[in-house]
Amino acid sequence: MGKLYYPHAADLTVADKLVLGHLEKDYENFEVKPDASPVDAAEESDDSATKRTEFVSQSPEDTKDSEQQTIEYLKSLNDPKSDDFQTTVFSTWDIQDFKNPILRKWIIDPYVRWAKGVVRTETDVIMITHLLTYLCTSAPSALYLFYNFRWWHGVLHSAVQLYYMGPYTLLMHQHIHMRGVLNKKYALVDAIFPYIFDPLMGHTWNSYFFHHVKHHHIEGNGPNDLSSTVRYQRDSALHFLHYVGRFYLLVWFDLPRYFLRNNKTSLALKAGGCEIANYVFLYTLYTMANSRATIFVYLIPLALMRIALMTGNWGQHAFVDEVEPDSDFRSSITLIDAPSNRYCYNDGYHTSHHLNPRRHWREHPVAFLRQKQQYADEHALVFYNIDYFMLTVTCCARTTISWRGVWCPWASRGS
Repeated sequence: MGKLYYPHAADLTVADKLVLGHLEKDYENFEVKPDASPVDAAEESDDSATKRTEFVSQSPEDTKDSEQQTIEYLKSLNDPKSDDFQTTVFSTWDIQDFKNPILRKWIIDPYVRWAKGVVRTETDVIMITHLLTYLCTSAPSALYLFYNFRWWHGVLHSAVQLYYMGPYTLLMHQHIHMRGVLNKKYALVDAIFPYIFDPLMGHTWNSYFFHHVKHHHIEGNGPNDLSSTVRYQRDSALHFLHYVGRFYLLVWFDLPRYFLRNNKTSLALKAGGCEIANYVFLYTLYTMANSRATIFVYLIPLALMRIALMTGNWGQHAFVDEVEPDSDFRSSITLIDAPSNRYCYNDGYHTSHHLNPRRHWREHPVAFLRQKQQYADEHALVFYNIDYFMLTVTCCARTTISWRGVWCPWASRGS
């Protein structure tokens, strides 16, 4: 069978490397071997060269012990009381990558100590890093475009916002599920910053919260989920375009109507009111402030974000089981060896997220290892060497996904 190939190895987090190590051992335990006694087999059948697939476990006790040790280690990385605790400060680098003692003593360590007191969870210093980055780049850039618009600046601003969109959206993903990411004493800042940054990143006010938390996770990709793929042929580009177009043009109408159908009038008014208020805000800026700046600062990010949200969601739920659409194991997938785990808060562990929407993003690798056998028993899908966007592109291009790109040995066990 050979070893698995990880093209994104340089981008892997410590947790992903450990998880992949255990998955690789599972993968290698499924070997194709000839019959133990080919002479005896020849006497029974002419098909003496037939090879059979069997599960070979050389030392299951050692494997189990090793997995438990990894689970305990990953838990200690997330525990501020442990000597092994590591906070996440940057996307590209881990804290231990900084070897310069002067840099650590006078810049990195003081910043980490301060930021730990600002975030709600000490692992999440990276969120302060990102918010400060947006505050120092996106906000002043947008203001200057309204003051003195230049085409090159507008194009550059939109390009940078496109680069920011993924990490910011997954930061907000944690925000909407945990009702904030900052320490309680900064509750006011926690409540206000999304109203500033959301439109800059292509989100309308509160729409992500109402659609994702109050709707998507309630319906769980079932038939009543407005973003469910179960009604579509998921290898059809035309069906994908219909899926994106419906959300693109009608979410302002469909979501409030969904809440009304379910006797949630208050949510319908809030969802519809926030969406329309944001459109009024954008229209006012376009007509009364600076139309060209409004296009590049707000409208282009809005257009791109809505496409990105639906493209990602299609990939996340392209394999929803029509027989068991309510099964969290069968309606979503897990991606390992995906850059989004490093740059977008472990977004690849989507099954783990649906199993427990309030699970902290740093806990997903631990939870996955702990429930690995249940994933196998429930026939969950775990991919490597592909991300959600490429899953969508691959499906819509009607290209067969090579099983070399999928870690799913239990499929052989159960067949």
